[in-house]
Amino acid sequence: METDFSFGGDNDLSYEESNLPYPSPFSLTPPGHSGSYDMEQRRQEEERDSSSQSITLYPDPDAALNLNTNANSRGDCQAYVELNEFLKDQNQEGYWQETGRWVGYEESYDMGERNWGPSHISYLTFKSMIQLRKTISTAAVLLDLGESSLSGVAEKVVDELVSKREIRQNDREGLLRALLQRRSQSEQKDITEQSSGIEMQTFSVTRKRDAADSVEASVVLSGALDFLQKPAVAFIRLSEAVVLDSALEAPVPVRFIFVLVGPGQSSMDYHEMGRSMAALVADRVFNAAAFLAQDNKELTDAIADFMDCSIVVPPTEIHDEVMLHSIIGFQKKLLRDRLRPSDTRLFFDEKPIAPKEPREDPLARTGRPFGGMVKDIKRRYRVYLSDYIDAVNPQVLAAVIFIYFAALSPAITFGGLLADKTEHMMGVSELMISTCIQGIIFCLIAAQPVLVIGFSGPLLVFEEAFYGFCKSQEIEYIVGRVWVGVWLVVIVVVVVAVDGSFLVKFISRFTQEIFSILISLIFIYETFAKLMRIFQAHPLILNYGRLNDTINPFNPVTEMYNLKDEFGNITVQKRSRQGPYPNTALLSMCLMIGCFFIAFFFRQFKNGHFLPGMVRRMIGDFGVPIAIFIMVYLDIIIDDTYTQKLVVPKGLMVSNPSARGWLINPLGEKKEFPIWMMFACIVPAMLVFILIFLESQITTLIVSKPERKMVKGSGFHFDLLILVTMGGIGAIFGVPWLSAATVRSVSHANALTIMSKGPKPEIEKVLEQRVSGVLVAALVGISILMEPVLKMIPMTALFGIFLYMGVTSLSGIQLWDRILLLLTPKKYYPKDAYATMVKPLRMHLFTLIQIMCLVILWVVKSSPASLALPFLLILTIPLRMFMTGRLFSTQEMKCLDADDVKVSLEEEPGEDVYTESRLP
Repeated sequence: METDFSFGGDNDLSYEESNLPYPSPFSLTPPGHSGSYDMEQRRQEEERDSSSQSITLYPDPDAALNLNTNANSRGDCQAYVELNEFLKDQNQEGYWQETGRWVGYEESYDMGERNWGPSHISYLTFKSMIQLRKTISTAAVLLDLGESSLSGVAEKVVDELVSKREIRQNDREGLLRALLQRRSQSEQKDITEQSSGIEMQTFSVTRKRDAADSVEASVVLSGALDFLQKPAVAFIRLSEAVVLDSALEAPVPVRFIFVLVGPGQSSMDYHEMGRSMAALVADRVFNAAAFLAQDNKELTDAIADFMDCSIVVPPTEIHDEVMLHSIIGFQKKLLRDRLRPSDTRLFFDEKPIAPKEPREDPLARTGRPFGGMVKDIKRRYRVYLSDYIDAVNPQVLAAVIFIYFAALSPAITFGGLLADKTEHMMGVSELMISTCIQGIIFCLIAAQPVLVIGFSGPLLVFEEAFYGFCKSQEIEYIVGRVWVGVWLVVIVVVVVAVDGSFLVKFISRFTQEIFSILISLIFIYETFAKLMRIFQAHPLILNYGRLNDTINPFNPVTEMYNLKDEFGNITVQKRSRQGPYPNTALLSMCLMIGCFFIAFFFRQFKNGHFLPGMVRRMIGDFGVPIAIFIMVYLDIIIDDTYTQKLVVPKGLMVSNPSARGWLINPLGEKKEFPIWMMFACIVPAMLVFILIFLESQITTLIVSKPERKMVKGSGFHFDLLILVTMGGIGAIFGVPWLSAATVRSVSHANALTIMSKGPKPEIEKVLEQRVSGVLVAALVGISILMEPVLKMIPMTALFGIFLYMGVTSLSGIQLWDRILLLLTPKKYYPKDAYATMVKPLRMHLFTLIQIMCLVILWVVKSSPASLALPFLLILTIPLRMFMTGRLFSTQEMKCLDADDVKVSLEEEPGEDVYTESRLP
């Protein structure tokens, strides 16, 4: 039996038309098909499809978000649609209310609940599509209109409707006034409804709109106006996409405007017809056809093409969602048969984008000796010249000044601590020279020059422990370091030769974020600990003593103490010390907090709305140097209050000239070095290697996260070889080992990051170059000769920079965000997968486990067993593996511990993304 569902050619609702005045880039009916639906022909087609050999599908980089494949308007921009309906308030005054928005998928606004619902596939009524196609054929169509304001567009629309006798002349002013009524943008609230699939739950129309590089919007205006006699329809295409004030909730350029108004007593459902038109212009093929259309006829043909690929569900009660699954396969067939536009006018200033090649995995094992290192060199050195060209940017200069102070202060601070722990066998001079020379070499030849290398707390703990061991065994500490350096070189060569850095793959976000927060908290804690020591040395007391006119403005304080000799005799002794200075603690606190808040304010000011963008960004880039200079100026003008200044060594002398020189004899300086210790040094060498390996590789992982959009790649193998080899060779000269400093490296990458413009700035790119790192390292070395200038900088101002680095490095760490969610009501949770696809109690359990690991690491760091810190950090890797499948399901771990910010559950081969889509 054969049933004909086509409309006759003379019928006004006929799908197929002929004698087109302009050739259409679309075939409205798939080749070989007729207007009638032949059941036997359909069965034969399905048999042919099922017997086909294979279907090749090219990967879409946005598939992780379950992106509708028809969601893009043209080859160069994203289509965004808003539906506004004409309503009346309590005073019977009309206004336009936003009730829906589209980027491929639809989000509807619930007027009763006053919130936005979840994204879903648009479901349209057949009647509304038929009525829409019929009204378009007689609508007022204005193509390539040259207006740039909403009022100008409205006047052209009403004039065209009057000229076509679609409205009466005396209705002109009323319709114009209605079109220009105030617009109410719906407030954004959290989506509480759950979805069946993670991709659909994390898809957001506004997020996709704001993340697109190029967006063109369409505005659909629909509603009842009782003074009209019959429905009036207008379709407008602007010649240039322009931002229309107050037309949309976001400043997006508008290309299409559709107006549907009419009397309330009409057979038309204005809401459903408005939704149908919005779904049409959100469709890629129709949007492109509308862009190329020359008259009403081509628009109605494009609607017919849309309807040819649409599915009508009969008015049968659906008892279970499973009954809808058969629709998916049928729709796949329709979408495969639907021809995409091939007109070259769809691509304006650029060629069609070819499928991207899969990103190379820098941690993949090659199976060849030094294969990973060779790949690192080839990957990075082919863009070596651009590392200097990209440095021609004022933001690089600002980053140099910022990171210079961020690197100088730790070098001096850790240098002083190192001298205290090793009895001046190494100190500030050695550390600054090591930072300078090794930093320059690393930035010139490394595969990831954005990293900032320097001394760190774990390395200080090792130096203290190794010095204590050598002292107890009466072995020369400085010579023992030489042999540790020799074994370091041997170990790193073996590890790099076998591509040992592939072990970094097992370091997931779980471990990375624990380590990141640990380092950030160390910076924050040390800042306030140093401030407290100032308050202890210069407490706030009522009477500071009588001032006099001597060189020292304060009288010394005389203290009595008991001295006990070896025979038990006690002698009372007197000693004088300098008393506390008035206002020193208060001024120090003001300088520290002031420097932090000024730097933090300029960081926020950069993305604000005051001043022109170029000026604002320039001020924001130099926020840290400006903060330091302001604090230095305040310290200078307040000359009657003492503050501790930055202490910089004079000249290139070693810290202890009587005990060592710049070249260390590996056989012994003052006495012969034992042979057994030469081989035993492999044990401390392995410990140092683990410290450098963990800190450097985790830092590289953090800096190279996909959300930073760094394109030149990193070098886990090559950079590790450079760092450890330089440390091994540097031991001959008696200088400290260095590793990639996490907080300084993250701060460096942040300072080089260029953000997009708009209300929600996002990362555009990072200035990946070598010049800033080279200049920072060189300035640290030159600082030894800049002692007269640098000694004017108060130490507490640098404490503020320490605090700034610690606080700003917390942003973007998911663990920190989840810690804040412990005190946040559920309705304010973000739309990220870890908050929407995991139950709150499960998410908080995962967070508490990480906090517990963090507390244990902090306790170990502060105890005599601090050398075990790297080993405990490594244990978090098997802990994470143990939790998967036991405490947390695989899906929960993918949401909570995903390597990328975009979480996707892997699909089975051949499974279409529509199977994960939310059905209405």
